[in-house]
Amino acid sequence: MASSWKLILFLPVTWCLSEYAKALPGLPTPYAALLRIKKSSSSPLFGAKPRPRYSSPALGTPGWPGSPQPRYSPISLYHSSDAFKPDESVDYGPVFVQEPDDIIFPTDSEEKKVALSCEAHGDPVPSYRWLRNGTEVDWEGDFRYRLLDGTLVISSPSEVKDAGHYQCVASNTFGSVLSREATLQFAYLGNFSGRTRSAVSVRDGQGVVLLCSPPRHSPEIVYSWVFNEFPSFVVEDSRRFVSQQTGNLYISKVQSSDVGSYICLVKNTVTNARVLSPPTPLTLRSDGVMGEYEPKIEVHFPPVVAAAKGTTVKMECFALGNPVPTITWTKVSAAIPGKARLRKSQAVLEIPNLQLEDAGLYECRAENSRGRNAFRGQLQIYTYPHWVAKLNDTELDSGSSLRWECRAAGQPRPAYRWLKDGAPLPPQSRVDMVNGVLTIHGVNRSDAGMYQCLAENEYGAIHASAQLKILASPPTFAPSQLKRTVVVTRDREVVLECRPQGSPKPTISWRKGDRALRENKRIAILPEGSLRILSASRADEGAYACRAENSFGTAEILASLWVKEPTRIELTPKRTELTVGESVVLNCKAIHDASLEVTFHWTLQGQPIDFEKDGGHFESIRAQASSADLMIRNILLVHAGRYGCRVQTTADSVSDEAELLVRGPPGPPGVVIVEEITESTATLSWSPATDNHSPVSSYNLQARSPFSLGWQTVNTVPEVITGDMESAMAVDLSPWVEYEFRVVATNGIGTGDPSAPSRAIRTREAVPKTAPTNVSGRSGRRRELVIAWEPVSEEFQNGAGFGYIVAFRPNGTRGWKEKMVTSAEAAQFVYRDESVPPRTPFEVKVGVYNNRGDGPFSPTVLIRSAEGEPSAAPTDVQATSVSVSEILVAWRHLAESLGRPQGFEVGYWKDTEEEGTAETVKTRGNESFVVLTGLEGNTLYHITVRAYNGAGYGPVSGQVSVVTKKSR
Repeated sequence: MASSWKLILFLPVTWCLSEYAKALPGLPTPYAALLRIKKSSSSPLFGAKPRPRYSSPALGTPGWPGSPQPRYSPISLYHSSDAFKPDESVDYGPVFVQEPDDIIFPTDSEEKKVALSCEAHGDPVPSYRWLRNGTEVDWEGDFRYRLLDGTLVISSPSEVKDAGHYQCVASNTFGSVLSREATLQFAYLGNFSGRTRSAVSVRDGQGVVLLCSPPRHSPEIVYSWVFNEFPSFVVEDSRRFVSQQTGNLYISKVQSSDVGSYICLVKNTVTNARVLSPPTPLTLRSDGVMGEYEPKIEVHFPPVVAAAKGTTVKMECFALGNPVPTITWTKVSAAIPGKARLRKSQAVLEIPNLQLEDAGLYECRAENSRGRNAFRGQLQIYTYPHWVAKLNDTELDSGSSLRWECRAAGQPRPAYRWLKDGAPLPPQSRVDMVNGVLTIHGVNRSDAGMYQCLAENEYGAIHASAQLKILASPPTFAPSQLKRTVVVTRDREVVLECRPQGSPKPTISWRKGDRALRENKRIAILPEGSLRILSASRADEGAYACRAENSFGTAEILASLWVKEPTRIELTPKRTELTVGESVVLNCKAIHDASLEVTFHWTLQGQPIDFEKDGGHFESIRAQASSADLMIRNILLVHAGRYGCRVQTTADSVSDEAELLVRGPPGPPGVVIVEEITESTATLSWSPATDNHSPVSSYNLQARSPFSLGWQTVNTVPEVITGDMESAMAVDLSPWVEYEFRVVATNGIGTGDPSAPSRAIRTREAVPKTAPTNVSGRSGRRRELVIAWEPVSEEFQNGAGFGYIVAFRPNGTRGWKEKMVTSAEAAQFVYRDESVPPRTPFEVKVGVYNNRGDGPFSPTVLIRSAEGEPSAAPTDVQATSVSVSEILVAWRHLAESLGRPQGFEVGYWKDTEEEGTAETVKTRGNESFVVLTGLEGNTLYHITVRAYNGAGYGPVSGQVSVVTKKSR
């Protein structure tokens, strides 16, 4: 049990514990004894506060409403910066990034430290303090406490001193925020009282309840009962039931097999520790048998069962009775949810994943032949609070009004409380707090700080936090707005910028020289304070001053305005037509005020021309101060379009455009579609190609197949496809061949790129038209006629089911004998007839066929049947030892024998070997001798000779023997 305990504990430890371990010698990481609770991902920042890992949310077990249990309220924190990381250059108040979690600490753990984690971001960096049950923890006055950054570490924790509810307070100069509430609970399991338990004596057939009376424990425990001796456990069935509410053992009808000793075993769900109670003897009375009686419900669920949405509820119901009662469940006025399950012989109703529609009145009924009994209870579904509307950080001018609304949903409906800097917000005449809406009238600097809205119902609470900044400062101007000179051209609009910062918002006034400006149809002060002058003239030139003023002070900026004559531009030529490869120069001339500097900018299709990256096609030439040229060399199609020249001065900017048309080869035609296909034709259509300012004169059709070398021009109807056509027929195609088609356009300048290929399509089948070639005879065995030919290429098979028809007849006879060869790859046919003499002449032709019919035959050729293998053995075989390692073998062969030899094979082997292991040497043609080499000296060899040809080997000659010479 100890090993499984450690495995579970290591899983949820948070990453920050490793940092604390560095600062605390002897504090292991992770804290194996701490049962950390993971944060839920359902809430904006931290999520709803989950229950401890080892507490059960199911009802019908210890810890449900009505039973002692620790409070595990799910609390989450929200800050307006959850979806926005604060600008690190701006100071801001504390924002939690980690809050304490519920902890269950085993009292018998080897670890002697508990860490409650807390971390907040803020600028300045926050400081931390902790509350236990609402009272500040004196971590400096108690050596057991240590504060590492925001984490509170408790050494040698004890239930008496340390159990309770903890909250972290993070503070900096902007205020304080209060974390969610985390519970520190201690897991333990005491021992049963050692007092001997009295025997329980009942009549046969009577019901009985054996009490467990568990020891002190925390948190939940699981009950089971041992019968007579461990590990013989009581098996629960329709007659016996162990309640996980009370821990008691219920036997509805006792029988003689139940007599014995009963021990209650309890197990802590966190520590896995187990303890056994003293035995309770169960005996049968001898004064008679219990008669039948109606059911009496001894175990039932509470009258009101409250369970959280999404959890699992378990409701118990068990009765004593004789005969053994049957338990049934119903939902009043509705059907029991289909997902519900009955456990322990129907004594437990379990409903997983609770939803609001599962609420209602449930009834369990116990029934036997003597009567029935029933119990009803209400199942209520609650939901933890969750946010519908949240707070945002706010900046207000002093004297303004604040209105914040936080709105949460939950069942029961949540109530709201407001905190400022971690403490309840006190009521004031200026402050209204109604149904989650906070209103502060006439805010001042004392109202600045960190605010939190707390939404809670009896099952949980959630926080939302935000910072209120009160702005109170004299007017100031950014450095970029200080003394400026503004140059504009006549009749243009001009805006003299004045955007002061200050709180409350400053009032603005303008003057020109020493004279205050008044607004009219042409001059206006904009809402943010800037001065707008329409249709500026020379009379508007001069020095201007903007004055900003609020209750905290004044500030002023100056500006000088100069009005110049507007700039004009001349761009030539305005329209030019060129052919690919030619060059052109565009000239841009500016007519402007002599006191103004001018710069030129060139664009193509509205985008700046990159002179460095365009492959040397563009060059900007500045020959004069008020003129610029754009040189375009070796022009391409992509260079066609609108060329813009923009003249920029310190006062204005003007631009003009020129159009450049580029003639070139056509673009690729559009998608090629095969509209109709036959054995040898394909009707194609396509979208016209872009003519690139030179009309398309013709189109060319190309095709590609697995048998062609790339793309090939195909014959078409019409033979010439003019530039105004969008369809044509490809002809002279091969049947049953897969083709792709593409189209190429041509105009007076050249031929363009081809279109994308069409989809591959196969022409229709047709009768084959190509006969095999090179029909000839081959050598074979005696009585065989071997006919060979060159197979027809797949390109000319014209359809599926292709094969050959082999026709032959003895020369000079009538009537052909035909044989079918079904393999398209076949290259020969062997005809065997025992009655055919060797070398009989035959007329032979080979035809073709496929599924569509028979094709042509090859020309008739004359071939002869096979001679067969040689019929006679060589004669007069002589063997002469030539040297230590050589033997000369000679022989004769009868020329008139059948089966003319193609050569001879000489076999030889030593006297000490078997003939089957003989080595061989072959000769070719009419040679009648051979020299055997590589032999052993002074060794007896046996030799045979036989003739061979393409049909096989002839008979073996008589054996001769010879001894090689001795070595000297």
